[in-house]
Amino acid sequence: MSEAAPGWPRWWLRRGAAAICLLPAAALFAAAAALRRAAWRRGWRRAWRAPVPVVVVGNLSAGGSGKTPVVQLLARALREAGHRPGIVSRGYGRRRGAPEPMAVHPDTPAADSGDEPLLLRRLCGCPVWVGRDRPAAARALLRAHPEVDVLLSDDGLQHYALARDLELVVLDARGAGNGWPLPAGPLRESWGRRRDATLGPPLPADSGAAAGAPYFALRRHPGELRNLADGRRLSLQEFQLAQAGAPVCAAAAIGNPDQFFDMLRDAGLPLARTASARDHRALPEALLRELPGAVVLTEKDALKCRLGQPGLERLWAVGLRVEPDPAFLPWLLARLARGAWSPPDGFTSA
Repeated sequence: MSEAAPGWPRWWLRRGAAAICLLPAAALFAAAAALRRAAWRRGWRRAWRAPVPVVVVGNLSAGGSGKTPVVQLLARALREAGHRPGIVSRGYGRRRGAPEPMAVHPDTPAADSGDEPLLLRRLCGCPVWVGRDRPAAARALLRAHPEVDVLLSDDGLQHYALARDLELVVLDARGAGNGWPLPAGPLRESWGRRRDATLGPPLPADSGAAAGAPYFALRRHPGELRNLADGRRLSLQEFQLAQAGAPVCAAAAIGNPDQFFDMLRDAGLPLARTASARDHRALPEALLRELPGAVVLTEKDALKCRLGQPGLERLWAVGLRVEPDPAFLPWLLARLARGAWSPPDGFTSA
């Protein structure tokens, strides 16, 4: 793990003076989070139970950890296994006044749907609905698509109003940081909270990441590259040959840009420069103009590049291939095949 983790304050990485000063606020945050969770677990508040199994993919820390590629992986695997999945999401970053809830179509503006739901709609080919009220989004999706037999919730681990049958926690290389709650550390909930499985990079056996649940390693690899101006597609090897002797840069506005840059370097792509912006923001055109040669972007960032913007021919979107532990998908399908759905941790349905 690098000393400076983009998207995280430096004090989230160690238990230094700055983090210690924030411990009183962190204690209040942790108490409020525990009380809120207890309200759902004890039935003081009631979650809505969907008529189909619900799989929540989320994370315990603030910022992105690679949840959306995992949802894409699940949707594809479920379709191949004969299921008909649908996806619900809050749609982070949606403009004020966008419909609630709302179906996402391939041509929906990212400002209305949020960037990640739009990317999932285009890549997965299954119904996607967004809304701040996840149960309302789930009900609307199921009314519009009665054939859907599994719901995937992109994020939503801490949004208990939608009862869930499986909880998958996704990690990146930053793990739990210093292990303390917000704002002294990155954790939204206790690192040891219940989950059905944990997915992330290979970690030491004593990391405590699994919290008693199965841990499945995930490996991320770059896929094809697509030119944003003409739609041309090249394999990584073809792209390297085409750019031989010319500088190649990378830019990203995601939760952990370093993970993206490291993936490209590990795949053998030398990067002359890198640049990043805040998650869910559009990469500034001025920033992209400063980077020499070809510039490699995530698919999520490519969504927000506008047709006709200067230098579009230099921009390439790289796909992401997620390779899970071979045991993960059989484990998931076996859990879904059980057919006995009960809310975790005593959650009750309305």
